[in-house]
Amino acid sequence: MPKTTKQLSDTEVKLARPKAKEYNLADGKGLYLRVKPIGSKLWIFNYSRPISKKRANLGLGSYPELSLSEARLKAQELRNVLANDIDPQEYRQEKKQKASEAQDNTFQHVANKWLKLKQPNISESYYKMISNRLNKYIFSKLGKVPIHKINAVNTIKVLTPLADENKLETVKKLCRWVNEIMMYAVNTGVIHSNPLAGIRKAFNAPKVVNLPTIKPSELPELMARLNVANTKLVTRCLLEWQLHTMVRPAEAAGTRWDEIDLKQKLWTIPIERMKMNRPHIVPLTEQTLSILDILKPLSGHREFVFPSDHDPKRSANSQSANRALKRMGFHNRLVSHGLRALASTTLNEQGFEPDVIEAALAHVDKNAIRAAYNRSDYLEKRKKLMCWWSEHIEAAANGSMSLSGSRKFRLVK
Repeated sequence: MPKTTKQLSDTEVKLARPKAKEYNLADGKGLYLRVKPIGSKLWIFNYSRPISKKRANLGLGSYPELSLSEARLKAQELRNVLANDIDPQEYRQEKKQKASEAQDNTFQHVANKWLKLKQPNISESYYKMISNRLNKYIFSKLGKVPIHKINAVNTIKVLTPLADENKLETVKKLCRWVNEIMMYAVNTGVIHSNPLAGIRKAFNAPKVVNLPTIKPSELPELMARLNVANTKLVTRCLLEWQLHTMVRPAEAAGTRWDEIDLKQKLWTIPIERMKMNRPHIVPLTEQTLSILDILKPLSGHREFVFPSDHDPKRSANSQSANRALKRMGFHNRLVSHGLRALASTTLNEQGFEPDVIEAALAHVDKNAIRAAYNRSDYLEKRKKLMCWWSEHIEAAANGSMSLSGSRKFRLVK
């Protein structure tokens, strides 16, 4: 019958005195209290290695920092590991490494990896927006927190001041992005689950506010005011270009000469500049080609069709058109993005096919098969649509001078 070791008591551990040589007090099942000559007391776990069967000692901690009951719990954990033929020393090293990695995997560190993965699939402007808002609202508070310690309570606490300021659209986007980051962490094995899945429900949904636009009947007023406005040539050209092409403000402002195919009369906006993560082809009309003719002497030797006033090597600011519209008296009535809504309303009223209009506006069709068909077949239909729209704008400018109205107009150096 195996010998049973009598377990130590708290009193025995406390009163154990140093001797000339170190000695061990057995608690049983591999747990020992080692008493050093200098008076220090250490907990030792003695075990037989699973493969070599050699005896080995593993330190658990010092007394009284680690009590008798706590040492027994640690020893039991290692016995459970041994039962699975795992060496406790290797188990501890792996556990320590995982703890170190978890501490190093801060929320910002993982978020930066997620951003790097996401960057090729989104436009540059959208990438900058995500980066800037995460830096401003999230990283300053949660960036240095290990991602396994991120929880719903603290994240909601960070977002609540934004909700209190009624910035609900920003809150909605941040909730989506932090959830994508956490799911990336789950999918890459950094954490086991996403504790932020339901945080959107902690905030009110943002109210849908349509961007200001004008009625189709008010287009002649816009053209008349544009004619007499004290606006720089590049800005006026940008406004008319955006009106004719129906693209988004940033897509218009960032137009590059190398995106223009004058022979085919097509403007191809690359995927990195598009909101919907796919390239967009815009058929060019006589009116839009006229705008390019006007700008050719000014910027044809540069990268951007609409160069910045402050730095010609950069594109014009996408907000330039908005500022011009305000000066023209359209404050709270029309923003540059609203030009797209103006075009959409007009074209729908004229009976153009809704799918062709959506394709012209570069809206994503949720039906993948129909979307592929749209891109290939609708281009010819879109050419007719764009020509009608440009001629309609030119007709609305009757009595006013539209820069796009005649290809005979040239910029005089």
